[in-house]
Amino acid sequence: MTFSKTLPRLGALLAVGAATAARAAYTLQDAYDQTNFFQGFEFFDAPDPTNGFVKYQSARGANDASLAGYASDAVFLGVDYTTANPQGGRNSVRVHSKKTYNGGLIVADIAHQPAAQCGTWPAFWTVGPNWPFDGEIDIIEGVNLATNTTYTLHTGPGCTFTQGDCNAPGTGHIGCGAASGDTRTLADGFNAVGGGVYAVEWTASAINVFFFPRDGEIPADIAGGGADLDPSSWGPPAASFAGDGCDIASHFRDHQIVFDTTMCGDWAGREFAADPVCGAKAASCEEYVAANPAAFAQSYWLINYVKVFTDGQQQKQQQQRKRFSA
Repeated sequence: MTFSKTLPRLGALLAVGAATAARAAYTLQDAYDQTNFFQGFEFFDAPDPTNGFVKYQSARGANDASLAGYASDAVFLGVDYTTANPQGGRNSVRVHSKKTYNGGLIVADIAHQPAAQCGTWPAFWTVGPNWPFDGEIDIIEGVNLATNTTYTLHTGPGCTFTQGDCNAPGTGHIGCGAASGDTRTLADGFNAVGGGVYAVEWTASAINVFFFPRDGEIPADIAGGGADLDPSSWGPPAASFAGDGCDIASHFRDHQIVFDTTMCGDWAGREFAADPVCGAKAASCEEYVAANPAAFAQSYWLINYVKVFTDGQQQKQQQQRKRFSA
């Protein structure tokens, strides 16, 4: 992967227009790419809610440290890999979409995600404001040397699918999940094929997750960059959460789209010691992350775009919400 020598600072860029034609199931609503990503996403710089050994940077801090910008015609989100023994955690980036969504089709074309490395916990996900009661959809998530993603939902009580109780308690709040058996979905396997496309179709009756690796399996309507998409032509999803055990509309509300890379914390930190490779490297996850900055040179995201599509019914519902809240 060839990087530009200097990552440009964040600034005002051209907006991407949304097409108005509606010939397929979903029509483009919002597009975030190298022309406007940092206008549509905001930086989260509070303490990590998952107790990671990380310091999330503000927009200014991330830009000054070249942890966020553009490279290879894509959006770059990285981790500090030069500072030894940083106090309080390693500098990283977490961004949230400014807009919130209540259903639709979210499509993300990603060229690179953080490589498999002891101590890391990267994720691409959506989440509501009152966790877990407004829901969470984990699309890309893995820790340490994991080789494939796990698609997981988190909710308050009363939401169950065939994958289990989405309010399942336990260390780190287990939720309900479906592990992918495809090593191209995460980290090194994903990067080896040049990345790929994830899509989440979120309706009142199901939450379906699709994955299409770059090696020739991306549907024609996505690859063509059109403003209309029809998931019914894509074949079966990688994971489908459906059935009568959950009222999706009441458990998944007002989601922001999130990218982040944290270190250690509730999941990666716990699994670090249990991993025979990672556990042999240091007495604790925090100790390893602090002492080995160069290990995280490949802990970055390259995002070609994130697009959100909607159907006619969802547009009406969103307009009604705006009227009621006015």
